[in-house]
Amino acid sequence: MSTTDDQFLADFATMSGFGATPGGGVDRQAGTAADHATRAWFSQWLARHGYTESVDEAGNQFGTMELVPGAPYVLAGSHLDSQPLAGRYDGAYGVLAAAHAGARVAAEARDGKLEPTCNLAVVNWFNEEGSRFAPSMMGSAVFTGKLPLGDALATADSAGTTVAQALAAGHGAQDGNAPVLAQVARYAEIHIEQGKELEESGTQVGIVDRTWAASKYRVTVDGAQSHTGATRMEDRRDALFGAALVIAAARELAAEFEPGLLHTSVSELHVLPNSPVTIARQVVMNLDLRSPDESVLGLAMERLGKRIIDAEADSRTEIRLDLTHNWGVVSYQPKGVALGRASAESLDYSYRNVMTVAGHDSTNMKDVVPTVMLFVPSVEGISHNEAEYTLDDDALRGVELLTDVLRRLVRGELEEN
Repeated sequence: MSTTDDQFLADFATMSGFGATPGGGVDRQAGTAADHATRAWFSQWLARHGYTESVDEAGNQFGTMELVPGAPYVLAGSHLDSQPLAGRYDGAYGVLAAAHAGARVAAEARDGKLEPTCNLAVVNWFNEEGSRFAPSMMGSAVFTGKLPLGDALATADSAGTTVAQALAAGHGAQDGNAPVLAQVARYAEIHIEQGKELEESGTQVGIVDRTWAASKYRVTVDGAQSHTGATRMEDRRDALFGAALVIAAARELAAEFEPGLLHTSVSELHVLPNSPVTIARQVVMNLDLRSPDESVLGLAMERLGKRIIDAEADSRTEIRLDLTHNWGVVSYQPKGVALGRASAESLDYSYRNVMTVAGHDSTNMKDVVPTVMLFVPSVEGISHNEAEYTLDDDALRGVELLTDVLRRLVRGELEEN
């Protein structure tokens, strides 16, 4: 193992100490003290390795290196925030991998080993997870113009704290010229797979070529508040019962399709009044449907709609679905996929094209600039869990792959593919 490999693993271990949990994971939701502490540590890391730090108004944290004065940036990164009681790797691995890879490429440029056509930048996107502040992928959405800055800053968590307040309380906007979209020519991101395909197939790296389609809804179930003991069963309009029927229907719906064609989930329930002796008058929750086939997604929603009508009748409640997110099967640019494959081949890594089921900041960036998205294996596909794990050899292989991708992007190779 090389000195640079040892240093990456040591840095990753140090970074994983911020917000560490007893179960071996991390809990550093966006804008919390643990998140700010991680950002402050990363700020110091950037300074020690020759980057100039800047933080934009949306909380996105950048480190830049000028290789060609006035040239656009090749940007790489991911996110440092996490879900509650989450794993160490999701997002954070990609930020540190990008920072190490960028430093290596910059050193090669300074030593005359490559002729750059672009500058380098790394990024820690703010609030990718969306667990404290909705929506997810917030920082990259603002950066790409998909979400107004004012809307993002005004978003509040369940305790009423806004994004603006959370950023002001810690490592928020800094003096300096943070990159803007017009200055970014290319984007690259590496991430743990959060699935089993690479591990089960014995493949060393994945080149992401498409996203799964997804439809996400805010589900509101309205009933009537009443006494849990005294109210006759036939008189009840129990919103929690109605919600339970929707939850069961969503799970059962997945079994109506071939395995791997539909994923369904219901999460984040808010129950009113949430009292032990009172029937719920309202439940608000998230419903998430994803598929690699848009026609399957459409058929699933049609079938679920019929089940919801039945749930309303059985529970004597009113159930409303409001679409919050929706995207189809979207491809990454073929030239970027080809460049990722070329890098894997040059390093003699086994690879395969894979679809991403989860959303990433690259799914925002690919819509505005040519993007390369890479995966490394996840042990047993576990993610958003303290047991999330990627083998050191796989993590180091990913850093080497990303280094080669950045080397090619900085040289302007993407335009030549």
